Amino acid sequence: MSSAILRQRLRSLAPRIASRGLATTPAVRSTVVPKHEYSSTMHEDLQGVSTMEMLDEQALMKNPKMRHFTVNFGPQHPAAHGVLRLILELNGEEILRADPHIGLLHRGTEKLIEYKTYTQALPYFDRLDYVSMMTNELCYSLAVEKLLNIEVPERAKWIRTLFGELTRILNHLMAVLTHAMDVGALTPFLWGFEEREKLMEFYERVSGARLHAAYVRPGGVAFDLPHGLLEDIHSWATQFSSRVDEIEEVVTGNRIWKERTIGIGKVTKQEALDYSFTGVMLRGSGVAWDLRKVAPYDKYDEVEFDVPVGQNGDSYDRYLCRVQEFRESLRIIDQCLNKMPLGVIKVDDNKITPPPRASMKESMESLIHHFKLFSEGYSVPPGETYSAIEAPKGEMGVYLVSDGSNRPYRCSIRAPGFAHLAGADFMMRRTSLIFVSIYLRLTVALQITCLPMLSLLLEPWIWCSEKSIGRHGVLSEHIDLYIPFSHI
Repeated sequence: MSSAILRQRLRSLAPRIASRGLATTPAVRSTVVPKHEYSSTMHEDLQGVSTMEMLDEQALMKNPKMRHFTVNFGPQHPAAHGVLRLILELNGEEILRADPHIGLLHRGTEKLIEYKTYTQALPYFDRLDYVSMMTNELCYSLAVEKLLNIEVPERAKWIRTLFGELTRILNHLMAVLTHAMDVGALTPFLWGFEEREKLMEFYERVSGARLHAAYVRPGGVAFDLPHGLLEDIHSWATQFSSRVDEIEEVVTGNRIWKERTIGIGKVTKQEALDYSFTGVMLRGSGVAWDLRKVAPYDKYDEVEFDVPVGQNGDSYDRYLCRVQEFRESLRIIDQCLNKMPLGVIKVDDNKITPPPRASMKESMESLIHHFKLFSEGYSVPPGETYSAIEAPKGEMGVYLVSDGSNRPYRCSIRAPGFAHLAGADFMMRRTSLIFVSIYLRLTVALQITCLPMLSLLLEPWIWCSEKSIGRHGVLSEHIDLYIPFSHI
């Protein structure tokens, strides 16, 4: 009844609309198409390309028209892990341009360090990259030790070298296994995380914390190794080599793995050098550059190891380099266990080293000494320095400026993944959308657990003013290396 009344009213309104000259054409043009097609009706998009032309193969062959999309990849995407946003310009599924946006975990770390003592600033480096904790601490500690002009005891150097390689394995396990999981291999991920759990237990036994250890300190390490730890590390290292063989047996020769990594993210030697790539990103392209060999620190000049180098510069070669670094790290660990001497683990300087805990319970002077040292810190002579190490993801650098007080005047950090992410655009261009997660895993450093460090790296380029580094670069009596302004 109501529908009949509505039709009657519409018929009566039609002459009035026509007499006033109003348009009666529908706002959206529609066309009836055969029933066997995708939809009974279709609409034109904003560019005038119809849905039928996009879906009909014959129409694409006669007049190929692909829609251009600008989409967000992350931070909600599982492969972005909440800390990276890529703005992708697509032609269908072909990437025309990739614009990485970082800073989603930005906390102003470098500015916070300026308001902390040299001891209080150390835990911030654990949180820059929460899979390479002790290597970050080591880089900062080396910079402070240069300014203080102190020599670390032998045993402390061997302990640092030992845990530096354990941290390298910890990092590479995360990089390789999460990449395999993104591609579709779940079994190696479960195997590898059992090994990571054992490594984190070593962290906990030596420092009391599984992640943020704050173990490597300026002047040495916080605590001596507990009883039985070296034997347990030796037992773990003995069986881990067979675990690496098992992972390789499942992954390395797998046809699907090869199809998704060979030829993907290819970088030539010259491109790697032009973009300032370091670490596996540089060595995978055929450049044998490793700071542990070129500019050794701690005890790397007293251990023997080889530097794995790739040939093709693609994701598969970088994967092979990381797997081979597992074995080279095991070689270094074995030498550390055999060569580690007895002795003190901190520099013998009461202005830097706190008193033993036992003496604090017996001596009022020791208690006061401890309180003053951790509340006010120690003063560092005026000067500036740059310290660099071979972190698991590449060259990690700390540029430190002291004005003679108990707080850093300026601390600038070179994160290895920043340069790698800058090359994401040229590596992803003209490739398919399905390869983005592969690029992020083995092309842009660890992906994306290194991005807290990447987000922090917005600061050095913004805050490098003349008052902290000079007009053209850094040149100081405390440093034997000239650093161009463009490299800081």
